[in-house]
Amino acid sequence: MRLRNVSFLTVLLFGLSGLVSLSWYTAFSSSRGDVVDIYQREFLALRERLHSAEQENLRRSKELNLVLEEIKRAIAEKQALRDINRTWSSLSEETRLKLWNVSSSKNVLQLPSIFHHLPHLLNREDSLHPAVHLGQGRTGVSIVMGVPSVKREVHSYLTDTLSSLMSELSPAEKDDCVIVVLIAEADQQYASSVADSLKRLFPAEIQSGLLEVVSPSLHFYPDFSKLRESFGDPKERVRWRTKQNLDYCFLMMYAQSKGTYYVQLEDDIVARPNYFTTMKNFALQQPSEEWMILEFSQLGFIGKMFKSLDLSLIVEFMLMFYKDKPIDWLLDHIMWVKVCNPEKDAKHCDRQKANLRIRFKPSLFQHVGTHSSLAGKIQKLKDKDFGKQTLHKGHANPQAEVTTSLKTYQHFTLEKAYAGEDFFWAFTPVAGDFIRIRFFTPVRIERFFFRSGNIEHPGDKLFNTSVEVLPFDNIQAEKEALTDGREKKPKYHRTEDGFIRIGSFQNGIAEGEVDPSFGPLEAMRLTVVTDSPVWVILSEIFIKKAE
Repeated sequence: MRLRNVSFLTVLLFGLSGLVSLSWYTAFSSSRGDVVDIYQREFLALRERLHSAEQENLRRSKELNLVLEEIKRAIAEKQALRDINRTWSSLSEETRLKLWNVSSSKNVLQLPSIFHHLPHLLNREDSLHPAVHLGQGRTGVSIVMGVPSVKREVHSYLTDTLSSLMSELSPAEKDDCVIVVLIAEADQQYASSVADSLKRLFPAEIQSGLLEVVSPSLHFYPDFSKLRESFGDPKERVRWRTKQNLDYCFLMMYAQSKGTYYVQLEDDIVARPNYFTTMKNFALQQPSEEWMILEFSQLGFIGKMFKSLDLSLIVEFMLMFYKDKPIDWLLDHIMWVKVCNPEKDAKHCDRQKANLRIRFKPSLFQHVGTHSSLAGKIQKLKDKDFGKQTLHKGHANPQAEVTTSLKTYQHFTLEKAYAGEDFFWAFTPVAGDFIRIRFFTPVRIERFFFRSGNIEHPGDKLFNTSVEVLPFDNIQAEKEALTDGREKKPKYHRTEDGFIRIGSFQNGIAEGEVDPSFGPLEAMRLTVVTDSPVWVILSEIFIKKAE
């Protein structure tokens, strides 16, 4: 009986053990299945990411290959151009143009370029590089003003034009524009001499970036001897107007990336006060951007404003027909092509063109030159919309007695000039001549400004003339202002009669501040140091009292 009970318990224990083992195995199998599922999902996600990375890598690899191909093609084209230049000059112009059309690209369609219109430029790699380049390369301004200048047989107006343009600019306006002078001469020696002269006359303007001077390469111009006569013009005039078109193109191409607007000027003009802000505001106030030309002078190609974005179109059109017609005709043709309907009459065309060509009045620029850049041509063109020219500018100056050793011309006296009623005009000065201003009572002066010449006679300026002051207390002034540094070196030059030299005329203008250490002044004086070749006009006298 005991043995049977033991056997029963043994069987029972084995049964319980098997049941526990089966439950544990079932639970383990279930848990293992969940883990496998997790691993499988992560594996699939990893494989998907690897596939995406592989596709991104392939895409970037293709992009890099394209960039490398572009670089290789550019290098190959440049090398090919160098190789072609070695033998290019032996080919005819027609053959060069054909070769240019079928080479240098695998594309079926050929884009037109400057080389199609001026194929001779391919003869030299430097044909489009300026031979003279003076300036700081300023960009990002509101207005770029282009001033082409050529060698004139009788008289050059360039420095007078630049003086007028820059003297009418405020400090803020000077920071918002660039004046580009194009010396449009193939004579590199002449171009360099003009650039050196401008650098000497306007050093601050060039250093600040306001003024730039460029000159085309000798190889920029084509052979003008092959031009055909047209419109009854003699060959010399055809050559003159053809070269002029190319000069405008060069200047526009150079100026295009420098500012928002481009204004075409000439080298024999004067500007009205506040001309810069007037032009800028007029452009910004246009109700739409459809305009193509804003005119600030009715004469020729003076004071014509373009949007810089339009210059590419204008240059390409001019290059297509530069040998055929003058610039004013070509500009009119561009507008005709853009807006005129051949099926409508001329009046309708004029109304349409009026939306593209908008006139501002009164004119902001006046033509002052009489000797044209075309040899032998005299032109006395005046813009009637410019209004009456201001020949002097008056100021309220301290009461004083004014005297001069210069011989006055007619009624243009020094007394009237000092009172702001007229300008002073005198015969040719010689060394030692003077203009003296003796104050009725000693007065402290903050600054001074003297302008010589005027719009009608811009060349009648003071040259090599000094500005001098006479302190009321000479002894104190010498102690405080006439020495500089520990070694007591002379800070100013003193004349034999006690005047102190504080400035001089530069390009017809003398301006500056008066050292406060001088104290009250008894007198001021302008002294001519060397003989002058011309008469002299003093059109502005401004002596500002200290507050």
